[in-house]
Amino acid sequence: MPQHARPRQWLILGVLCISVFLVAVDNTIVNVALPSLARNLHASNSALQWIVDGYSLPFAGLLLAGGGLADRFGRRRVMQLALVGFLFFSLFAAFSHNVAQLLTARALMGASAAFIFPATLSVLSVVFADPGERAKAFGFWGATAGVAIAVGPIAGGALLAHFWTGSIFLVNAPLILIDIVAIWAFVPESKSPQRRRLDGGGLILGTFGITALVLAIIEGPAWGWRSPTTLALFATAAVLTTGFTRFEMRRAGPLLDVRVFSNRVFSSSAGAIATNFFCLFGFIFLVTQYFQLVRGYSALSAGVRTLPFAATVMVTTPLGATAALKVGTRFVVSTGLVLTAVALFWMSAIGARTPYFGPVVESMIVLAIGFSLVNAPSTAALMETLTPEQIGAGASVNETTRELGGTMGVAVIGSVFSSLFGPQVRTALEPFLVHGLSTAQLSTAQSSMLAAQVTVAHLPPHLRPDLDNRVVSAFMDGLHRGCIVAGMTALSVAILVFFNLRQAPTPAKAVDAAVSA
Repeated sequence: MPQHARPRQWLILGVLCISVFLVAVDNTIVNVALPSLARNLHASNSALQWIVDGYSLPFAGLLLAGGGLADRFGRRRVMQLALVGFLFFSLFAAFSHNVAQLLTARALMGASAAFIFPATLSVLSVVFADPGERAKAFGFWGATAGVAIAVGPIAGGALLAHFWTGSIFLVNAPLILIDIVAIWAFVPESKSPQRRRLDGGGLILGTFGITALVLAIIEGPAWGWRSPTTLALFATAAVLTTGFTRFEMRRAGPLLDVRVFSNRVFSSSAGAIATNFFCLFGFIFLVTQYFQLVRGYSALSAGVRTLPFAATVMVTTPLGATAALKVGTRFVVSTGLVLTAVALFWMSAIGARTPYFGPVVESMIVLAIGFSLVNAPSTAALMETLTPEQIGAGASVNETTRELGGTMGVAVIGSVFSSLFGPQVRTALEPFLVHGLSTAQLSTAQSSMLAAQVTVAHLPPHLRPDLDNRVVSAFMDGLHRGCIVAGMTALSVAILVFFNLRQAPTPAKAVDAAVSA
């Protein structure tokens, strides 16, 4: 504990870290439950993508608005109200009976999270007035968020080993109740002295633009990439995001000051952060299904098998900021993205029976090191470019790029997977339409790995081994292509970062900003 820190300050930090953990862990805890959800709710691959993105998309879309409303109406009040909503919608998710109910619950959970997350950081800035104490508090805050994301699959697997699928949402309830009471008892109320009007136009244009883009990407494999609906959604996304940019540039108090992206260091740093989470969320989406549906591991075993990644992130996270101060941000961040690309290319070469202790574990460790090298230094470089008046908005942009990167990772990599998996399953099973397989069964089999396995199980026994192998081969081809696309993305951004991220943050600001990553 710092010499001048008061015990009450650190008690407040502990309470806020509970809030951060609650909203961060829901980004990844659901991934290990995807096979169970596919089985229980008859969810297609696109529905599984929406179950993951249904949380992160409104989370990202409302972060800037959530921070602004908390600053205006009181951070403690907004956090408590949002936690009540988070509790209610978690219960709704736990007892959902179909995909539509679960998607609605997840979206409302994400919207609630957007009003919790930024307020915690603002409260810390008020409570910890001393820069040294504040930097350490931000370090605990950032570590809590990182650990929550990393341990989500492990926690989900442990719950599914003993309880029903809804338990991954219900487990939040006791902790949320404790957090609400603790915030009321210990966290002081605070507001921003500047009372800006809510930028409703920017909020609508930005949120609907990103939603249209994600919808087109996720549903493209099923609708057809050249279908009128898909093309119309892409066009709508382009119009809305362009309108958002122009609208924000004209406003005196914009939701997002898009002018900061004209700075190459800022835009390169934001791109590196988004790419980092793009690759991570896409990887977790596929690898948890690979462990369960291809390797046959239980949900608990699948979660435990992500432990090398989680443990490595915990150990190596502080190294990124330290290395950036010694050898430069540009070199560290670009190296981290190259390592991420190497890990994903490595994963693209694994097979259905590749030993776990070998390429699988080794690639996860390399991915974790790459993730850690990118995360903190990129945040430090991003914050270094901002004026004091832009620091708050910059922190919100940092969080928004993370969530949007993760959302797009699941959407893009999941759709790359579906574009290969579905046609290959159709080719394998189509000859059996004349032997009792219905058109509806064939269509269902293309929607997800589990559906294909169930369909094959109803065919004559002597045909199953060969068809099972072909279904697994289709899954592996989709996984390989998804990893290659993610790896190429990381490699491309690494090159851009190397040539554009030329300014290293000053030591003082780097440490202060990096630990808050």
